[in-house]
Amino acid sequence: MGLKKYRPLTPSLRYKLSADFAEITADKPEKSLVKPTKRSGGRNDTGKMTIRYIGGGHKKAYRLIDFKRDKDGIEGTVTTVEYDPNRSARIALIVYKDGEKRYIIAPHGIQVGQKVMSGKGAGPEIGNTLLLSEVPLGTIIHNIELRPGQGAALARSAGAYAQLSARDGKYAILKMPSGEVRMILITCKATIGSVSNPDHNQEVHGKAGRRRWLGRRPRNRPVAMNPVDHPMGGGEGRASGGHPRSRKGIPAKGFKTRYKSKASNKHIIERRKK
Repeated sequence: MGLKKYRPLTPSLRYKLSADFAEITADKPEKSLVKPTKRSGGRNDTGKMTIRYIGGGHKKAYRLIDFKRDKDGIEGTVTTVEYDPNRSARIALIVYKDGEKRYIIAPHGIQVGQKVMSGKGAGPEIGNTLLLSEVPLGTIIHNIELRPGQGAALARSAGAYAQLSARDGKYAILKMPSGEVRMILITCKATIGSVSNPDHNQEVHGKAGRRRWLGRRPRNRPVAMNPVDHPMGGGEGRASGGHPRSRKGIPAKGFKTRYKSKASNKHIIERRKK
């Protein structure tokens, strides 16, 4: 896994940095684990645009990912590591001893032929999924459940990981990717290791067209709009636009939007770093 730099033969290649895809071992997905998806173009069921700057893009098929890892006690073998157009991480195809196939989020460093397992009896090795009560303290983990049996909800994107720092009664204390320290029930599952493709945040598209392939349309600056279109619009000449805020008037920097009475507040020991 790494980045590929291009010779500056064209202006778009001058700064382009893309993944080298060295870890990819298959170019076609497993047919039984693929389903079609339809693009919304940012429109709702009545055809009204509710999210701007979305549209176009290359066709995608959705890969069904096993976030629950509930096939406990049965050993599986990694057969391929594949690209997934729906997420920043790579995915791995697991074939279990009983013949069932499932996709999982590929951990960083996983290899074809490697054995993975989940549930009781699984060792704390890369790709194995354990209850937080069985994970050794200080271990790097990803694909963490928030509620037992819910399926992985935290640390799923490229390069993400959390660290199990302590256990206190029925709770495990985790340091999250954002820097937040919070408690999660020890009956929740997590996968050992960090998520694959850690260089994803270093990639540079190089040209607007590559963003169009991803389904992202041009985004114009609020200060260049009229007052009717945005609170930061209008003014004579190159006006600053005033305080940064959203189209609906919510301030962008430092304004707290989290509910004060949110139920999960009691599980957060330390807030994320600003």
